[in-house]
Amino acid sequence: MAAAAAAAAEDEEVAKRRKAHGMLKLYYGITEEGKGGERLLEPTDIDGVHFDPELYLTQLRKERSLAQLMDVESDMVRQIRALDSDMQTLVYENYNKFISATDTIRKMKNDFKKMEDEMDGLAANMAVITEFSASISSTLQERHQHITKLSGVHTLLRKLQFLFELPARLNKCIELKAYAQAVSYHSKARSVLHQYQHMPSFHGIQTDCQAIMAGLADTLRQRFRDSSSSTQELSECVELLLSLEEPAHLLCDEFLAHGRGRLASHLSDLEGSGDVLEFVDRGCGGFISDSCLLAASYQALFCKEPGSTAQMAEEKLTKFLEELSEGYFELVEIRLRQEKSLGDNSLLVRALDRFHRRLQAPSKLVPGCGFNRRGTEIVVRVAQERLAQYLQALKDFFQGCLTDVRQALAAPRVPGKEAPALGELLAGLSASVLNQIKTVLAAVHLFTAKDVAFSDKPYFKGEFCSQGVREGLIVAFIKSICQTARQFCESPGEKGANTPPVLLLLLSRLCLDYETSTISYILTLTDEQFLGQDHSPVTPVSSLCSLARSTAQTLLNQYVKSQGLVVSQMLRKSVETRDWVATIEPRNVRAVMKRVVEDVTGVDVQVGLLYEEGVRKAHSSDSSKRTFSVYSSSRLQGRYAQSYTPSAPLDTNLLSNIQKLFSERIDIFSTVQFNKVSILTGIIKISLKTFLECVRLRTFGRYGLQQIQVDCHYLQLYLWRFVSDENLVHCLLDEVVGSAAHRCLDPLPMEQSVIEVICERG
Repeated sequence: MAAAAAAAAEDEEVAKRRKAHGMLKLYYGITEEGKGGERLLEPTDIDGVHFDPELYLTQLRKERSLAQLMDVESDMVRQIRALDSDMQTLVYENYNKFISATDTIRKMKNDFKKMEDEMDGLAANMAVITEFSASISSTLQERHQHITKLSGVHTLLRKLQFLFELPARLNKCIELKAYAQAVSYHSKARSVLHQYQHMPSFHGIQTDCQAIMAGLADTLRQRFRDSSSSTQELSECVELLLSLEEPAHLLCDEFLAHGRGRLASHLSDLEGSGDVLEFVDRGCGGFISDSCLLAASYQALFCKEPGSTAQMAEEKLTKFLEELSEGYFELVEIRLRQEKSLGDNSLLVRALDRFHRRLQAPSKLVPGCGFNRRGTEIVVRVAQERLAQYLQALKDFFQGCLTDVRQALAAPRVPGKEAPALGELLAGLSASVLNQIKTVLAAVHLFTAKDVAFSDKPYFKGEFCSQGVREGLIVAFIKSICQTARQFCESPGEKGANTPPVLLLLLSRLCLDYETSTISYILTLTDEQFLGQDHSPVTPVSSLCSLARSTAQTLLNQYVKSQGLVVSQMLRKSVETRDWVATIEPRNVRAVMKRVVEDVTGVDVQVGLLYEEGVRKAHSSDSSKRTFSVYSSSRLQGRYAQSYTPSAPLDTNLLSNIQKLFSERIDIFSTVQFNKVSILTGIIKISLKTFLECVRLRTFGRYGLQQIQVDCHYLQLYLWRFVSDENLVHCLLDEVVGSAAHRCLDPLPMEQSVIEVICERG
């Protein structure tokens, strides 16, 4: 059964292949030579011409089983149905073609009948014509040579008549102002007259014609020199004068001189134009258009045929256009530089685009003039100047933003209305500057738009993007921000003397934000919008970030110094203006100490609005209760005990110096970190160091020393919480009290319990 099924499948495949490739050939009995001939002679081939059904059935009964016979039958029925369906489809699809072919054959029969009749008539007519032609030829055969001779004589007489009538014809043409016709007549006869000028009659005609044409040449020259003549009239005059064999170099000079006046008038008209787009339109529509028309006419007249004359004429034209275009380009560049308004950059770009496009025509007409090169140079210079203007505008905008911030910081506080928060001022300043940069980039991007003709120039594909926009505009502006911020750190007496410290703090945070993220964002945005093909070196992002960070560090250091100076001034004045020898017994904390604590607290709040807290060392549980070693240690008690001996002061000083050797050195002006704790620590170190130095310059009495003890204890109670290490405050205040004790005339310390009571009450 498997073999039978395989055989049936093979037969079916053969049948499909045969139907697909040879159905119509087999149907019409068409065969290829040398292919399948033996197969068609096979009587058992159902598709062959010599098919014998009896033999086929006998063969099937012998070779196939019953099941295979049934399969063959079903396959044959299916093939018959498929053939019937295919035949019906062919008939339906080609029915209209069959009908049309029948109609065409019927019409062709009718047309051929008419054509046969017409051909018969044509043949009869041709026979008649042939008969008449033979008759005429035989009749005129004897007179043919005579007629040819007479025809030549007639032609010669007509030429002689034309020559004798030529002067009259020329005068008539000149009278009718048909100058071209007169030149044409003279050109036809000039060679003949020159050839036979030795004959008197022809010599007279030649003389008259020369006189007439000389007058015509004078008339043409007058028209040529007339300033009111149009370009077409000039071209006609030059063409006629060249036909009259006028010198070509003189005509070139006169033609260009006439055009110079018209082009110069266009240049003078440009000086009073309106906006830049109107200026460019007038220049292109006047000077450039007339230059193209003049060049085209000039070349059509003098440069038609290559040679020395054409080369001479081309050189004169190139030199002429270079001279005049120099003035035009100067006017254009001056007018374009007058465009200072940065509001709508599209007007300037459209004007430059139109200017550049209109220069393509004269550049193609006269390649030697370099119109395209000069125009591109002007566009490049204008673009560079525009970048410089935008850079200056960004600088002015940043200065304006700083002015607004300073006014907001210095504005008097209205009762019931909160002062602007530093965070809001910083966010507003940063957002304003960033939005302005984006606006400038969008305006500058118009120079590289795809619909702008000059955007495919090498400069705008490379150097403009990298060196112009990125380096010359964005990087330069970022450096300008840092430079402007550093100017606020100048020495007193200059610009930095009047700078509010809070502005330094705000600018330091701005520069730190630029270092962290803003610079990378701005340069990434710039590189995405301006994909230049220039490989020249550019400023790396890391270099700008380092500059911004160093600027932020400088500003923050200056802020710490400024705020430390404010607190130090209060402490210095409080020490210098008091008589510490004759002072009364302390009963309260001095007001200046309370003011110091209030100012430091205000600075803490101010800095906390912009900077993070920072890291502190672990505080002891009794930080606010600590006492100072100067008046609690054995060295003070030993020095000022009742059993005082001469060697005691020496021993005490020695002990004090030894203690300083082993104590940690305090760097007052160390680098400040970008956090609140470090900033406050720096301010407090400067303040307490000033307090210490002022105390060292004074002499104290007993109550003066006790007042210093009370003040230092009060400062210890409140300042330790602002610094990174409480031991720093304790050490500095310890030195202050120790210095006061060393300079005290009657050093009797106040009891610690009394000091605490006074400070708690204060």
